[in-house]
Amino acid sequence: MKRFTSKAAKRGGLKKTQKSLKRWTEQKWTTSSGKPSKETGEVYLPKKKIAALKSTEKGQAKLARANRKKKKEGGTGEVVSHGLAAGTSGVA
Repeated sequence: MKRFTSKAAKRGGLKKTQKSLKRWTEQKWTTSSGKPSKETGEVYLPKKKIAALKSTEKGQAKLARANRKKKKEGGTGEVVSHGLAAGTSGVA
């Protein structure tokens, strides 16, 4: 009996969407203060993204705006980036 498998499975790899999800889940997600979002109302972002934002004045301002927006919305602790996509530079 012949089995049908995807090209990625034949190569032993993952599909593009699976790779993206794997990278996303392997990232260290945190708030800029390191405290739980329920306590601070801050947004959750990958640790590297927070470091990149904190390293510039524009990035600090963007992070502060996102945190204020989340607090205004009544921050519930869910993972929301408010326009600070993990794959982008975030500093415009």
